[in-house]
Amino acid sequence: MLFEKELKSALVTNFNSIFGANVDESKINFTATRKEFDGDITLVVFPLTSVTGLPPETIANNIGDFFVSNGGLVTGYNVVKGFLNLVISNQHWIDQLVNMGSQFIPDYNTHSTNSQHPVLVEYSSPNTNKPLHLGHIRNNLLGFSVAQILKANNTRVLKVNIVNDRGIHICKSMLAWQKSGLNETPESSGLKGDHLVGKYYVQFDKMLKKEVEELISGGMTKEEADQNSLLMKEAQEMLRKWEAGDREVIELWSMMNGWVYDGFEVTYKRLGVDFDKIYYESETYLLGKDIVMQGVDKGIFFKKEDGSVWVDLSDEGLDHKLLLRADGTAVYITQDIGTAVKRFEDFNFEKLIYVVGNEQDYHFKVLFLILKKLGYTWYKNLFHLSYNMVDLPQGKMKSREGTVVDADDLIDEMESEAEKISRELGKINDFDSEEAKNLYHTLGMGALKYFILKVDPEKRMLFNPAESIDFNGNTGPFIQYTHARICSVLAKGESMEALKNYQSFSLSGYTSVAEKERVLIKSIVKYPEIIAESAEKFSPAIIANYIFELTKLYNQFYHDCSILEETDPETSMFRLKLSDTVKWIIKEAMLLLGIGVPERM
Repeated sequence: MLFEKELKSALVTNFNSIFGANVDESKINFTATRKEFDGDITLVVFPLTSVTGLPPETIANNIGDFFVSNGGLVTGYNVVKGFLNLVISNQHWIDQLVNMGSQFIPDYNTHSTNSQHPVLVEYSSPNTNKPLHLGHIRNNLLGFSVAQILKANNTRVLKVNIVNDRGIHICKSMLAWQKSGLNETPESSGLKGDHLVGKYYVQFDKMLKKEVEELISGGMTKEEADQNSLLMKEAQEMLRKWEAGDREVIELWSMMNGWVYDGFEVTYKRLGVDFDKIYYESETYLLGKDIVMQGVDKGIFFKKEDGSVWVDLSDEGLDHKLLLRADGTAVYITQDIGTAVKRFEDFNFEKLIYVVGNEQDYHFKVLFLILKKLGYTWYKNLFHLSYNMVDLPQGKMKSREGTVVDADDLIDEMESEAEKISRELGKINDFDSEEAKNLYHTLGMGALKYFILKVDPEKRMLFNPAESIDFNGNTGPFIQYTHARICSVLAKGESMEALKNYQSFSLSGYTSVAEKERVLIKSIVKYPEIIAESAEKFSPAIIANYIFELTKLYNQFYHDCSILEETDPETSMFRLKLSDTVKWIIKEAMLLLGIGVPERM
């Protein structure tokens, strides 16, 4: 909190001269002043009563008098019960604004060299049996934004992805295509490759349900029907052939995965996310299997009679966990072990952050314990950034039933809604077609990203496209419109002879600050603290809601304080300078969320 250290140091140094007793620094606690009271920072006085033997009000008044009469940092105070609210001078707020200035310009696109050991942020982690959907969108946006925020906080960051490109789920799509695809391709169908493969994943589920229903109608129980499904046995056999390197299966797998990768690339580009390194499960699962077998040899893991390999985590309050199936095929955690080890070998990371939904909380607890049992001391540097699910007005998404909200469809919908509203509001009357198209994308993605990222990752959220694109309220378009408004004001200022040099106007020594300006400055200078807090908590929501509050304050300032019509040129230039700083913060902070801001609307 601004000024806390300075005030605390002064009070500790002078406490004896004020009260005739010494005080431990731990007794001096400051907090932000509540909005309903005058002041900028508040001292909690109650802990000092045991040191001085005086009533809280007396202590507060004595300390307030001391601060006002010494140093000029504090210009006034008021006492509310056991709380001392201090008013910081305008000059010191201006000094904070000057000190922050252009020196605080984080580099979001290059890696800091403050440490040779990077922080790895893993996100996306798609399966190659279906296109990206709304759940993936929250994952990708959260992971990308966390990486950007860590970079802004002077951390060396690498964005990594693990593509789950093998396993029984992939074989299901492959088998359904073999049985009913009629050699359909993205070119022949007109579908994006990931959409085409996802179509056959849904088809497999329909085929399986039909077979199980027939077996049940023939007298089997549901459990017996599941166990005797020929279709499921074919998929399992295909997986065994894949792991054995069967040429025909590998060729089919390579072709269909290639379709999916082409589709993913298009979606990632539209979302504005990227990766520094992509790992593939097909390349790491063998390392995972080797490590598991080494664990068996060392007595860390054990084999059952059927040949399957397990780990006993009962000493950790958990149960037994399967690591290799009886037929020798790997499971998810097998490749996760191999991928974690490979990443440490590749980068010797300082920290590895897994951005994965909270339905995998147990999985990561188990993974970290297994790595600990294997003797990897860096397991302590692994962190699961667990986020909650995204709900829709119509309920939960289900991939196998084909009821997911496809990422590409949602992006299309957001852009279409942005176009509709922009036309209704007359915001594109002088735009050419290309400029208008770019604006629709910027507004649509701004609405989508902001609406998702403004919610704390731990909270479950309901995504409402119509609500997200509103130009009023806590939305991306509201913030984007404010940025465009400021750009317009600044452009008009630069066109006026008396104000065209506002950027060279010196803030130092300027103290004629109105209340709305003072409130705005207080919000501006919090920006570095906000980034630090957001990085510490891995929460883009802190940044998002800060930008909204700053934008609201600016609009109040814009409404109440004349800028271009102000008769005093110095005041006008100060307000233009203030506007320029807010514009800069909005643009830079929105970049942390992966959101662009238009200069005109």
